[in-house]
Amino acid sequence: MKIIPQIYQNDKRIFSTVSTFFKKYRIASVLKAANAYKTKGVPVSSIFFYLFSLIFDNRSMYMDILTGKNEKDFAKDTVYRFMKSININWIQFTTLLAGRIIDDSIEHLTNNDRVNVLIIDDTTFERSRSKKVELLAKIYDHAKKQYKYGFRLLKKQLFQHLMYFLIPGFVLHLL
Repeated sequence: MKIIPQIYQNDKRIFSTVSTFFKKYRIASVLKAANAYKTKGVPVSSIFFYLFSLIFDNRSMYMDILTGKNEKDFAKDTVYRFMKSININWIQFTTLLAGRIIDDSIEHLTNNDRVNVLIIDDTTFERSRSKKVELLAKIYDHAKKQYKYGFRLLKKQLFQHLMYFLIPGFVLHLL
């Protein structure tokens, strides 16, 4: 009998934490800036909130539907259409969100005397044992001076005085 109230309290805490994160960093406006909005029906921010809270609840959408624990205002097809939307620019979303987190939470933790460095890294993601991976390409690795099978990974990293770093965005280039 003690499990039910504990699970309920945990769900309530997760909901509260996720909603605080969404309000603090204004996720709805970041989604809109990344071209994720609906003209009618369920707001995109509520779908994204549901998916985001599922991650921290350690549950899949299938198990959530099966148990009937969360009553939501949309069907699973709405979630699938949202995830398959080609109009949403997820790279812009992660970059804008990282910028807001840096501006609101991290920037004031550092001193003006410290040096902030933005590193853009073009790394080779090697798949030498693979032959039939989708979109696998033969690329030239400039560090090793030889051709390899794999992908190019472009990362943007923000270092602040070697204390910590953030990765505001990354792109896996498929040649």
